Amino acid sequence: MKLIKLAMVAALFVALAATSAMATEAKPGEGVTVRPGRATWNTGFFQEALARRGLEELGYDVEKPKDLQNPIAYKSIYLGDIDYWCNGNFPLHNPQLPKNFEKRAVILDPIIKSGGMQGYLVSKKEVEKYNIKSLDDFKRPEVIKAFDLNGDGKADLTACPPGWGCEKVIATHMELYGLKDYVKPSKASYEAGMAAALGAFKSGQPVFFYTWTPNWTVYKFKPGTDVMWINVPEKGDTGSVVSGVTGAVSDPLRPGFVVYDINVVANKKFLEKNPAAATFLKSFKLTIDDVSAQNTRMNEGEKSDRDIAKHVDEWIAAHQDTWNAWLEAARNAA
Repeated sequence: MKLIKLAMVAALFVALAATSAMATEAKPGEGVTVRPGRATWNTGFFQEALARRGLEELGYDVEKPKDLQNPIAYKSIYLGDIDYWCNGNFPLHNPQLPKNFEKRAVILDPIIKSGGMQGYLVSKKEVEKYNIKSLDDFKRPEVIKAFDLNGDGKADLTACPPGWGCEKVIATHMELYGLKDYVKPSKASYEAGMAAALGAFKSGQPVFFYTWTPNWTVYKFKPGTDVMWINVPEKGDTGSVVSGVTGAVSDPLRPGFVVYDINVVANKKFLEKNPAAATFLKSFKLTIDDVSAQNTRMNEGEKSDRDIAKHVDEWIAAHQDTWNAWLEAARNAA
C-alpha cells in the first residue's frame, strides 16, 4: 500500500513538473501575426527590438517594423494598419493624435517615466568657474569669451539642424530671451557637431550644447560629473518645471522644453484579442541609462539590425529574472 502511495505521489510530482514546464514554454501567440511600427529616429530602435523579441518568445509572428513619422504612426494605429509602436512621447505628441484617438487606441503606462528630458548642458568646470545658472548668464562678457570658439564675439552652442522641432524651440529662446547678439547656435549635422564637442571637451575646452534623453550624449557626457543642465530664464511659458534631475544646477529646473514620458501606443482591438501581448507590452520597462548605453554603441558603429539584436540578447541576459517575470505574467494572462 505504501509503495502504491509513493508511486502516486511521484507521478503527481512528475505531472506538476511537466505542467510547469509547459507553462514556461507556452506560446499563446502562436498563429497570430503582429504588425509593429517604429520611429524614424534610431534612439528609439532599442525598445522596439526588445518588445518584438518578447512577443516572438510568446509565439507571435512579428513582422519587420514599419518606420513611420509620428503622426502617420498614430493614424495607422487608429485605423488598425499597425498594432503598436514603442515610441510614443507624451505629452509632447498629444497634438499629433487623430481626432477621437482614444476610442480605438490606448497609450499604455510609460516604458520610461520622464524619459524624454530636453535642454541645455554646459561643462561643469565652467558652470562652477563662472557660476552659470541659466541662459541669461551667456550675456556676460566673461562667459561669452569662454565659449567663443571661433572668435566671432558670440558663445557657440551646438544646436539642431534646420527642420528639427528643437531648432524651432531654440530659435524661440534666442528671440524671447534676447540672446541673438550673445549666442550663436550651430545648425550643422547634430551627430557631427556633438562629435566635435566631445573631442573639444576631451582636450580641455568648454562645451555648451542642446540634447535630449535617452541619447548617447548623456552617456558620454555624464550630467553631474562632466556637464550640468542649466535653466532658461523665468520669462514666458517655455516648457516644464521638473524636480529631481541628476546634474541640474538647481532643483527644480526650468529646462525650457516639455519633459515627456516614453510610451507604448497600441490599437485597442489588438490588445483585447491578445491578452498575452497586452500584458507584456504593459509590463515592459526600461531606464534612461539602458537606452543611452545602447544608443552609444550604435553611435560608435554597432547600428545594424544584427547589432541591435545582439544588444537585446545582452540586455536580456543581464536582466533574466525580470525578463522571465514579464513573460510569465503574459502567459498567465492568456
